[in-house]
Amino acid sequence: MEAFGLTHVGNVRSSNEDGMIWDEAIGFAAVADGMGGHQAGEVASRLALDALHHFLGKSATTTDFTWPFGINPAKSLTANRLMTALKIANRRVFRESEGAPDYVGMGTTIVAVLVEEGRITFASVGDSRIYMVSDGAARQLTVDDSWLVMLSKEPGITAEALRIHPMRNVLTNVLGAKPDIDVEVQEAAFGTETLLLSSDGLHNSVPPEFIASAVVAQPRLRDVADELVRAALERDGKDNITALLVRR
Repeated sequence: MEAFGLTHVGNVRSSNEDGMIWDEAIGFAAVADGMGGHQAGEVASRLALDALHHFLGKSATTTDFTWPFGINPAKSLTANRLMTALKIANRRVFRESEGAPDYVGMGTTIVAVLVEEGRITFASVGDSRIYMVSDGAARQLTVDDSWLVMLSKEPGITAEALRIHPMRNVLTNVLGAKPDIDVEVQEAAFGTETLLLSSDGLHNSVPPEFIASAVVAQPRLRDVADELVRAALERDGKDNITALLVRR
């Protein structure tokens, strides 16, 4: 696996609550977008990413570990590893929020992927996203956990109603908001495609067409990330911005 990412505080915010991590040795990459006052969002995203990395790293190199949330026999070993890592990360953020007054109510979105030969295993919580870019098009693999997505499924809801709805930016699921979390882990074929893991500061500023064109135009992942972040800053920049590119 090859990966490269960039994160930027944006043009307005004073701190960056986004976080990212990748480990090419175990085929792991993740992006988190924290939330909460008193820098709690930054703490939440870092706690979640560290917890994910620790469990996935340990479970990749040894069988000497426990499954604290059990095993789903219908899922692959890799899917169970990612599911367990996300639940551990959720519990860690929740416990930290319960133990410090400044951290009460903190949480974070998360998207994470494990890359293996010919396959990816991935999951998301919140509204950070994973896109797969191939044949000049960017396809969103994840579904946002948001009121906007829920409302869009209701019959008779117009695009204008969605645009002005007062709850359009409310998330329906985040990591760390409650002691236990349900999350769907998925798998997909993966060959010559490129993955983009992004926070909403990026994908709310640049459309999928621009993401695809940047991947096609720039052979180096570093240059793709730079172009995407620069475009998001120029077009909006009101939020933190993170772009993490992955390919085999």
